[in-house]
Amino acid sequence: MAHGVIHQFAGGTEEQYNASIAAVHPPNGLPEGQIFHYAGPTKDGWVIVAVHTSDASWKKFRDETLGPKMAAGIEGGFTAPPTEIEFPVHHHESA
Repeated sequence: MAHGVIHQFAGGTEEQYNASIAAVHPPNGLPEGQIFHYAGPTKDGWVIVAVHTSDASWKKFRDETLGPKMAAGIEGGFTAPPTEIEFPVHHHESA
């Protein structure tokens, strides 16, 4: 079952997003197992919604790439951890 993750970065900016994503995503696409990635500004900062093929795929990306790089600090990137919501994707439609 697909697995979704929502990250809300309070006070986050487009510049921080661009720096962070450049550090954690491959240059020409999505990380292995990630099938959707949406991001944009909110009234409170920046939000990212990602969908992975499975919970295991998300955890592999989180534990092997995202977590270590964020913990080490990304120059120009987000400076604080996000509020996070995870959910099993029950239904998906697209146009």
